[in-house]
Amino acid sequence: MDVVRMLVLPPLSLFLLYGAGWILRFWWLRLGRIVCGGALALLFVLCTNAGAWLLLRPLENLEPPLESANGAQAIVVLSAGRLENSPEYGGLDIPDYIGLARARYAAKLQRETGLPLLVSGGYGKTGKRDISLASGMAHVLQEDFATPVQWIEDKSDNTAQNAAFSAAILRQAGVRRILLVTDAMHMRRSRVAFAHEGLEVIGAPTLFFSRERLEVLDFLPGSEGLRRSRYAAHEWLGMAWYGLQYALARAFRE
Repeated sequence: MDVVRMLVLPPLSLFLLYGAGWILRFWWLRLGRIVCGGALALLFVLCTNAGAWLLLRPLENLEPPLESANGAQAIVVLSAGRLENSPEYGGLDIPDYIGLARARYAAKLQRETGLPLLVSGGYGKTGKRDISLASGMAHVLQEDFATPVQWIEDKSDNTAQNAAFSAAILRQAGVRRILLVTDAMHMRRSRVAFAHEGLEVIGAPTLFFSRERLEVLDFLPGSEGLRRSRYAAHEWLGMAWYGLQYALARAFRE
C-alpha cells in the first residue's frame, strides 16, 4: 500500500508522467511534448502555496471549526508523525509539528470542557520504537500542557484502525459521543472512519492552512507548497478509498 501511495502522489507520479511523455516522443512527438510540458506545469503549480490552496481549501471547508461540545462525553486526539532521536530531549522521539498542533488544541478543549481524553496512535512506519506515537503524545500532553490523559490506544497503524481500536476502548467506558481532534485536512476522513465504528462524532479540526492570506511569494514554488499539495492529494484519495471500502462493507452486510 505504501508503494502504491508513493506512485500515485506527487512528486513521484509527476516524474513518472514526465518519463512517460519522454518515451512517447519517440513515436508521437507532439503528444510526448504535451505530456512532458503538462507534467512540469503541474509540478510547478503544486509546488506553490497558491497551487496547494486549490486542493486544500475545498477539503478544509468540508469541516468547519468547532462551535460547541454539544453533549460530547470524551475527547479523542489522533497522533501524527514523530521526530526520532531528538537530542534536546535526551534522544527521545517527540511528536512532529502536526502532532503538537493537535495536542495543543486537545489540551485547550480538555481545559474548557473537563472531558476525559483518549490519545490514539501505534508505532508508525518506523517499526517498533521505544514508545508508541500515542504514548509520546500523551507524555507531551501531561508534561508540557499539564493535561491528563485517560486512555491510550497504541495499536493502530492508520486512521481506520485509530477509529476501530479507539471505539472498542470507548464503548467499554460507555462513551458514544466524542469530540474528534485532528487537523482540518484530515478531519473528514477521520469522521467517516469513526462514524463507521458507531460513534457520534463532533469534529474539532485544527491547522486550517487555507485561511492564511496569499502573498506574492506564495505563487513561487517551494517545499512547503509541495508538502501541502501532497498531503491534500493524499486525503482526497484516502476519502475516496475509505468511502469505497465502507460502501462495500455495508453492501455485504445487507
